[in-house]
Amino acid sequence: MSDLAHSDTIFALSSGAPPAAIAIIRVSGPQAGAALVALTGSLPASRRARYRVLRDRAGAVLDQALVLWFPGPATATGEDLAEFHLHGGRAVVAAVEAELAALPKLRRATPGEFTRRAFANGQIDLAEAEGLADLLSAETELQRRSALAMAGGAFSRQVEQWRDRVLTASASVEAVLDFGDEDDVADLPANFQAGLSALRDELGEWLSRPRAEALREGYRVVLAGPPNAGKSTLFNALVEDEAAITSPLAGTTRDVLTRAVAIGGVPFLFGDTAGLRDETGDVIEAIGIARARDALDRADLVLWLGPEGEGPDGAWEIAAQADVFHVEQKAAPRHRVSAVTGEGVNALRLDLVETARDAMPRPGEAALNARQHALVAEAERALMAAGHERDPLLVAEALRLARVAFDALIGRATTEDMLDALFGRFCIGK
Repeated sequence: MSDLAHSDTIFALSSGAPPAAIAIIRVSGPQAGAALVALTGSLPASRRARYRVLRDRAGAVLDQALVLWFPGPATATGEDLAEFHLHGGRAVVAAVEAELAALPKLRRATPGEFTRRAFANGQIDLAEAEGLADLLSAETELQRRSALAMAGGAFSRQVEQWRDRVLTASASVEAVLDFGDEDDVADLPANFQAGLSALRDELGEWLSRPRAEALREGYRVVLAGPPNAGKSTLFNALVEDEAAITSPLAGTTRDVLTRAVAIGGVPFLFGDTAGLRDETGDVIEAIGIARARDALDRADLVLWLGPEGEGPDGAWEIAAQADVFHVEQKAAPRHRVSAVTGEGVNALRLDLVETARDAMPRPGEAALNARQHALVAEAERALMAAGHERDPLLVAEALRLARVAFDALIGRATTEDMLDALFGRFCIGK
């Protein structure tokens, strides 16, 4: 974000889309106070809601509203901040936004710009901003609690502690470089390597945890088997919707059909695939089969509805047509179900929920996303190198690389492209 853009005062609707009972327009920047004066005639007492009549430049009434004034820097964005709590009709919101847009040095906010300013002004760090983005998109209780832990700074505080320990280790190495034998690290404190080893173990524990993507994207469950095995019927029963077309004709499903649902507060992404068979004269069906095999490779769990023992490794054997007597039944299926009568479907759902819970972060536990996981892994590798080196200069450099990774985790070292991608996930008013 350019310095010029950052000096602008921005505004946006920060509540849900109208019509609604209340609409909140937020204004942030050096002209926030002037905007309040322009529409209400005076600046209210700070941090106290006040009733005001809002008027346009010609003196016509726009609305009767509550207004709040938050002088910076102790605000959500670190800047002067104003809020207009309006009646939530579309015409009211549009009229007030138009009046704000006409004021000098005010403009509409871009997606995520309020939060980006909070980051730029040191109100939140990068890990907290990522957690806030996940919190805004959370649809299940597990997603909410994990995102809240990250947005609340749990992971940031952990990173700061790791960084402090690396700084302490670096100070010991610098002391050797300044006053000791520069050719080896024998003069380091006796507990130096033990401290690095303990820190590496902590990083390894975080790296072994379930990732945030499992929460955000859902636990991937793919139904697979030959044509007419009952995959689409069971898929519809699991997602409780007639999402997939069912037919006695082989090859009805031509592509991977996915549906995101929450069961017991756990996010799932179910996939219905084309029937698997070795030969087909239908070019479109062949493409569907290839996509089905790709979906199997990316699945967290495969429900195998085909011949017993012929599914992928780790797949659950499912006898899916328990109500059809002429269908050969499996000798030892994990679940025997009938999507038509409902037999066994609830038991399958409960089993899926328990399995998915074990594969996901524990409730309220901060989970690493792909970027964070890669940086923690970088820090772990740097600490491993520091533990193996004998030259104190190389040890010092390895510790510096670990600090760089920790700095990147919380945003002390970032790129504009990465920030653009992150804050572009936010809505306009956030």
